[in-house]
Amino acid sequence: MVIDYFLKVGEQVLVLFILIGVGYLCGKVKFLDNHTAKHITDIVLYVVTPCVIIHAYQIEFDPSVLKNLGITALAAIGVHLLSIVIVNIVFQKTPHNKKEVLKFGTVFSNCGFMSLPLQQAILGQEGILYGAAFVGIFNIFVWSYGVVCMSGDRKTLSVKKLFLNPGILGVIIALVLFLFSIKLPTVIGLPIGYLANLNTPLPMLVIGFYLAQSRLNSGLKDKYVWLSTLIRLVIIPVISVAVMILAGIRGVSLVTVAISSSAPIAAATTMFATKFDKDTELSVNLVSVSTVLSIVTMSCIVAVSQMFA
Repeated sequence: MVIDYFLKVGEQVLVLFILIGVGYLCGKVKFLDNHTAKHITDIVLYVVTPCVIIHAYQIEFDPSVLKNLGITALAAIGVHLLSIVIVNIVFQKTPHNKKEVLKFGTVFSNCGFMSLPLQQAILGQEGILYGAAFVGIFNIFVWSYGVVCMSGDRKTLSVKKLFLNPGILGVIIALVLFLFSIKLPTVIGLPIGYLANLNTPLPMLVIGFYLAQSRLNSGLKDKYVWLSTLIRLVIIPVISVAVMILAGIRGVSLVTVAISSSAPIAAATTMFATKFDKDTELSVNLVSVSTVLSIVTMSCIVAVSQMFA
C-alpha cells in the first residue's frame, strides 16, 4: 500500500524533473540565458499564475469548498509561523552574511513553481483551487516577513506591494468570481485556460536553467545548505502534516498542504538575495540542492498524506 502511494507520487514528481532536465539542457547549450529566464519568470508570476488561480475558481459556489479553503489558508499561516519560529532558533548564531539568506530560504517553499503543477497532476483542478490559497498566504508572508528578513530594515516593508502583487490580486479576483458564481464568457475564459496550461512547463524550464548555472558541488559541501534543506524538506512538512492529521483534517486540504509545505526552497530566495545584495551563491546552492533532493522527500511525504486523506 505504502509503495503504491510512493510510486504514484514519485511518477508525477519525476515528470516534473524531466521537464526540469529539459530546462537544464537548454541552459547548458545556451538556448536559455539569464535575460530570457528572467522574462519567463516575470511571465509566470505576472500572467500565468493569476490565470491558473482564476481558471481554477471558475466553479459554482459551494459552502464546503469555502470551508476547505479557509482550513487550507489557516494551515498555510500555521506552516509559515512554524517555519519562522524554527529558523529564528536554529540560525540565531549563524554568520551574519549567511543568516538572512538561510532564514528566508528555509521559511519559503517553492509552493508556486513546484507545488501548483504537482497539485494539478495529483489532485486535478481541486488541487489548484486549494493550492492557490496557500500561494496567497505565501505572498503575504514573502512581502512582509520576507522583505524585512532579507533587507534587515522594516522601512522596506511596502503595504502596496503586500496587497497589489500578482499572486494576491489573482486570488482576490478568483474569490470574487467564485463567491458570486460569476462565469467568464468563453472569449475571456478560454485564453485564461490556455495561459493557465503554461503553469507546468515554463516554471520547470526556469528551474532547470538555474540548476545548470549553479555549482552543485560547492552546495553539497556547505553544512548550512544541508541544515536548511533538512528543515525545509523534512522537519517543517512532517510537523505540519502530523498536526493536521492529529487535528482531524483530511482530504484534499491535507494533501495540498503536504505538497506545498514539502516543496523545495523557493526560487524567490535568489531573486531577493540579488535585490538586497546578499549571498547570491548561497541562495542558488540552497535552491539547487533542495530541488534535487525533493524528488525523494516530496514523494515520501505526499504519499504518507494521501494514505491518511
